[in-house]
Amino acid sequence: MIFITAKFQVLPEYADQWPQIAGEFTEATRAEPGCMWFDWSRSVADPNGYVLVEAFRDDEAGLAHVQSDHFKKAQQTLPQHLAETPRIVNFKVPQDDWSLLGEMTVPERG
Repeated sequence: MIFITAKFQVLPEYADQWPQIAGEFTEATRAEPGCMWFDWSRSVADPNGYVLVEAFRDDEAGLAHVQSDHFKKAQQTLPQHLAETPRIVNFKVPQDDWSLLGEMTVPERG
């Protein structure tokens, strides 16, 4: 799978609305057949910082994503709300889901 993490520094005046600003793009991406997940989190250390964790099934799915109409629209509409160019880590990993963090195994409850 292609695993991507991107950091977005949103202009302060748009930080609280960022989930709505990116909402159409988010929902359209999540609906792509090759999208495995597309999840935003807001930084606890920086109220203007958001992290996007996304994964795509394979190269074909990643290519379909960046060629989609909603991606092209996001390229035109989202940057005006950002303080700087987003930073990204993009990596192919030989798995197709999250692994368990064995060092923090949670015992059965109940």
